[in-house]
Amino acid sequence: MDLDELLAVRARFDAEVREGAQADGGGLVERVGPVVRHSVPGLGWNGVLWSDLDAATADAQIAAQVAFFAERGCPDFEWKLYEHDRPADLGDRLRAAGFVPEPPETLMVGLVAELAQLPVEPPEGIALRVVTDEAGVDLMMEVHAGAFGTERPRIREALLSRLRDEPETVAAVVAMAGDVPVSAARMEMRPGAAFAGLWGGGTVPQWRGRGIYRLLVAHRARLAAELGIPYLQVDASDASRPILERLGFGVMGVTVPYIWTRPGPDAD
Repeated sequence: MDLDELLAVRARFDAEVREGAQADGGGLVERVGPVVRHSVPGLGWNGVLWSDLDAATADAQIAAQVAFFAERGCPDFEWKLYEHDRPADLGDRLRAAGFVPEPPETLMVGLVAELAQLPVEPPEGIALRVVTDEAGVDLMMEVHAGAFGTERPRIREALLSRLRDEPETVAAVVAMAGDVPVSAARMEMRPGAAFAGLWGGGTVPQWRGRGIYRLLVAHRARLAAELGIPYLQVDASDASRPILERLGFGVMGVTVPYIWTRPGPDAD
């Protein structure tokens, strides 16, 4: 895709995935003035998905969202900022309000019709296991701990909720070396949506560089093609971006998760 095509796809992504977001895992999506936010009880994801702000409205809206999530008792929430969001200094304003930026990610998009043509033959010694139950989710969490060095209870809870209540909105897979899970990934989508999101692609260190990441992208692209979804979207890490570019993904911009955390009892 050339630049004009990428900008057009980004505008569609903003309208359908961000501004037109649908709730996940028993949560609630609300448009409150110029802000679209997602809130959910328990371990689910809370945050701001989209905003239409300017210099005159930004600070008040930031304060309003902090107050909303604080009153709900949320220990933290995320403001997902994209580099084309306005005002241009929105990141500075979020930092001034106590948000802490996490590492930036590259917003990327790929054409399903092309990606579905990638070869899907597993590397020697690897077999794919489709995740449909709690045992499969636990295998994914084992991979995430080995690949990223962190436990992810929120993702586990969200996956279990989707598989139980909305199985048509998620496709998860684990790459197995015998009985050992070595890579895992998922795709999230909505019926009739133009975009499916690729998430969680990770491989344990000793199995990297063997084509498993590519295999999992191709596997999900073929599923998306069967569902008639034209685009795959990824928030790519620095490690994933070059692989995805080689597979044909284009860059739509940069996104930074800004995290607000409830102050502790001893905070000033």
